[in-house]
Amino acid sequence: MAHGDCGSPAAAWCTSQRSKARRGRSSSTANCGATRRSRRAWCPRLCPSSWIPRPRRWARRAVADSVLLIDDDSDVLRAVGDYFDRIGYEVARADAAEPGFEAFERMRPTVVILDLHLPDLDGLELLERLRAQGGSVILLTGHGDIATAVRAMQLGAEHFLTKPVDLNHLAAATARVCDKVRLARQNTLLRQRDHAHGGLESLGTSPLIRELGRQVELLAASERSTVLLTGESGTGKGWVARAIHQLSPRAGGPFVQVNSGGRSATFLESELFGHEPGAFADAKERRQGLVELADRGTIFLDEIGELAPELQPKVLKLLEAGSFRRLGGAREITVDVRLVAATNRDLAAEVHAGRFREDLYYRLSVMPLQVPALRDRSREDRLALLTRIVADLAPQMPGCPGACSAEALERLLSAPWPGNVREMRSVVERAMILARGAGEIGVEHLPSDVRRGAGGGGGGGGDRHHQPQALAEVERIHIEKTLRFHDGNRTRAAQELGISRATLINKIKVYQLDL
Repeated sequence: MAHGDCGSPAAAWCTSQRSKARRGRSSSTANCGATRRSRRAWCPRLCPSSWIPRPRRWARRAVADSVLLIDDDSDVLRAVGDYFDRIGYEVARADAAEPGFEAFERMRPTVVILDLHLPDLDGLELLERLRAQGGSVILLTGHGDIATAVRAMQLGAEHFLTKPVDLNHLAAATARVCDKVRLARQNTLLRQRDHAHGGLESLGTSPLIRELGRQVELLAASERSTVLLTGESGTGKGWVARAIHQLSPRAGGPFVQVNSGGRSATFLESELFGHEPGAFADAKERRQGLVELADRGTIFLDEIGELAPELQPKVLKLLEAGSFRRLGGAREITVDVRLVAATNRDLAAEVHAGRFREDLYYRLSVMPLQVPALRDRSREDRLALLTRIVADLAPQMPGCPGACSAEALERLLSAPWPGNVREMRSVVERAMILARGAGEIGVEHLPSDVRRGAGGGGGGGGDRHHQPQALAEVERIHIEKTLRFHDGNRTRAAQELGISRATLINKIKVYQLDL
């Protein structure tokens, strides 16, 4: 049935608009300009996209913001989506709440345009979930009332509009929200860059550390160059990688960290590049990989020296062509991502031994950066680092002291720290836990080998052999307390502990925690 013959209000509206258009065309030439200027773009519930007029010139975007449309009406999705696509937005569509929320988590759009009535979840509930994740939402409804509008604004909706919606009005409202979001993101980036600069300064003042900071800033400015961080385990290569990202023009994009070691090649390939349904036994649906999620940002491949030989050509292709294929897929996917890699191995020796591709090694070594071991840093640098560690831990550990006695401080500054920054952080965290309720960390709260300091009679190595077991017990207790505090919620517990959810699950298995 033709739209003009349909008895629906939307079809009648379309018919009236066609009549108005004919009257406008038959009016005098002198009135043509006024007629064009007064025409308004509307989107009734069932209006075909062909009836959406050409967008106004002022509406075209110079910056490619992204819009996620969530509506169970396919005609509205098509009409509104096509309109926003024509005025320069990146557009994604979803016809229900759950796929809409998944799309939101995947793409992090600038604005969500959300219908109030969805088949699987109330729009206000989804609005609340989106706001909890930092989303900016414009709410649409075909049946608006004051109480619903007030509730929507209380939940954080940016605008509450009723259907049929004036597309020029919707575009203007969306542009204002985008400007607001962009300003907030710029302020956040400025704070992150200030924090990164402050973090560089807090690492110390020795010539060695000042040179490290200078190189980090140079590498950050070269936003497309691959960076290879080398150094012993625990020296802070991950922190340096994040600082490079935060100081770079890519700071507004995602920072995604992946550990290349200790995993099967298939699992790591799926995690990095994603997979298609049927790619392996448990692949029931399509999954985006971390490389795809890092688009326009930075991906940090830690322990790249342990990368499986069969994955090395795929990483090389990503670096050279900026593209990849999902596991089990045939389509080439292009991404704009910067790669920062790190290793504690001698990659040149690995190449000589035939365990690492020579072409990948040279491609990674465009911008190498050595992160010095803690034993090579000055006493002042150690003090600055210790101060930063305590300041970072104190807010997460209420009731634990944030100061050391003079004797404990001396022991901490003179310890050899073969495990580098990671070991220092673990020892300080352990000491803070043991000193809970006390005014300061004392010598009695430190491991025995640290208590003796650097010149402790040569027996420290034997005692240090027992330290990992003691630290493991402290870690087990701390993880168990954190999980109980969060009622067994592993996601929130992992966030508080500063580790990934997968790492937490592995530790729960290792320590056989029954929660």
